[in-house]
Amino acid sequence: MKLPTELAIAIVLGLATTNALAQTPAPADIVFVNGKVFTADDSDHVVQGFAIKDDRFVATGSDDDVRRLIGPQTRVIDLKGRFVSPGITDDHFHNEGGGSGVDLSHVRSLGELLTTVANAAASAPADTIIVSNSDWHEAQLKEQRLPTSVEIEQASPGKPVVLVRGGHEYILNTTALKKWNITNDTPVPAGGQISRNEAGELTGELFDEAKALVSLPRPKPVNMDDILATQKAVAPYGMTALRIPGSYKGDMIAAYRLMKQAEAEGKLTLRWTVYMPGFSLRSADAARKAMEAWGTHQGEGSDWVKVDGVKLMVDGGFEGGHLSKPYLEPYGKGGTFTGLTVSPPPAFTEVVRELNNKGWHVITHAVGDAALDEVLDGYAAADKDASIKGKRWSVEHAFVSRPEQVARLKELDVAVSAQDHLYLAAPVLKKYWGWETASEVTPVKTYLDAGLLVAGGTDSPVVPFNPFWNLYHMASRDTISDGVYGADQKIASRPLLLKLVTLNYAKLIGEEKTRGSIESGKLADFAMLTDDFLTAKPEVIRDMKALSTWVGGREVYRAPGYE
Repeated sequence: MKLPTELAIAIVLGLATTNALAQTPAPADIVFVNGKVFTADDSDHVVQGFAIKDDRFVATGSDDDVRRLIGPQTRVIDLKGRFVSPGITDDHFHNEGGGSGVDLSHVRSLGELLTTVANAAASAPADTIIVSNSDWHEAQLKEQRLPTSVEIEQASPGKPVVLVRGGHEYILNTTALKKWNITNDTPVPAGGQISRNEAGELTGELFDEAKALVSLPRPKPVNMDDILATQKAVAPYGMTALRIPGSYKGDMIAAYRLMKQAEAEGKLTLRWTVYMPGFSLRSADAARKAMEAWGTHQGEGSDWVKVDGVKLMVDGGFEGGHLSKPYLEPYGKGGTFTGLTVSPPPAFTEVVRELNNKGWHVITHAVGDAALDEVLDGYAAADKDASIKGKRWSVEHAFVSRPEQVARLKELDVAVSAQDHLYLAAPVLKKYWGWETASEVTPVKTYLDAGLLVAGGTDSPVVPFNPFWNLYHMASRDTISDGVYGADQKIASRPLLLKLVTLNYAKLIGEEKTRGSIESGKLADFAMLTDDFLTAKPEVIRDMKALSTWVGGREVYRAPGYE
């Protein structure tokens, strides 16, 4: 049947109109133009602009590309040439400060430290235990050493003092040692250390499991204000997501429930990925009981709050990282100290296998290379039960490693969660381990060159949470007080460097399909930075901040004076 010419033309025109309408994109809510936007996509594209609808990116490209999505109600923002990054993250964050107590974060000498303690003791009731916050390190002091128990006693005579240094060490004055009956005859707890000087006298330092000899006043329970305070603190640095490895302000379980409550109440301006605390697990039975007590399961949650696994621990911090070679000479051990094992290998492997069999992902704190052996052996045993490949299991910190261990990490598809402890603590690590080992601490370039997935963070409050300090250190290998360590580990590629805290973070938590880069369909988390990260000198990176931070297409922070 032959259609009349007029009818045929009408049909063709109608189909063309319908097709054109179908191809016309819906107007965006917000269109950003005239910027330098690092997308962090697979090709490291830099574009002029992007568009957002609801909580997602819907277009990226040239100004002309994204202007096509401008409708009558679309808000248009001129970036005025500013640099935009995907949202900045921290892959190992406990809290934004050192907690309550005497604030030592600002002191820069032993004299200032002891004066601060003395002032706190003078104004405290007679029966008070003087406790410091943990957000300080001896590397920040002019003398580059810790105070002794005698020196602290002179600042606070007759009142017990416990200086909390990071997450692995206490320093007590002599009154505190007497209060808890810690003497030269006190048995050293397994997985702990009681330090002595060359004369065999107690220095007041207690490490890891030895801290249990001291009973500190219970901190106040974590509350909603803590969650909101963290969000407020990190937003000025362009941070849009945090990974919390097993401990947040003293109570991970309660904090997780508060995060879910905050989400339900619309209070979240930050995405949280949390790991259940498995630090004390020493058997499969203990692991089963813990899983029941946690009241959650692997993968529970949403784009805002998600449970991604369990955090375990096998050695101490940099004061007790388990090495295959002896430390130089701390703790009065005559050159025989190799660090601490806080979870014996058979127990660790048993727990890891049980968690894997129950579907949990595992991340494990390991500082020294001997500790890394323990982790790799445990992970390999679990992998034989049920493959761990593709599940983004990780080693947290991995300060010291050997070439064959890097190959095993690759073989097991284990990621590395790396932080900038060396930036702060270089002189101490050199004292403990010697220049050769200290200079190669956290060899991120080696890990990347081997094809490992590496993401970056800070371990706040052990190291301040400023992500740009971390990125500056990894670009330069400079340290706060002792120059460059391990120049061969500098990361020269700026796109690769920035991906450590953007796309690689998303990969680490298995969310790269929905976040981590500025691409159509992904969550609209991004930050406008004070400088061009791709071209700025390293020392400029160190001082960067955000002008504006956005999470889910909503501005959650704007710097004072930014227009």
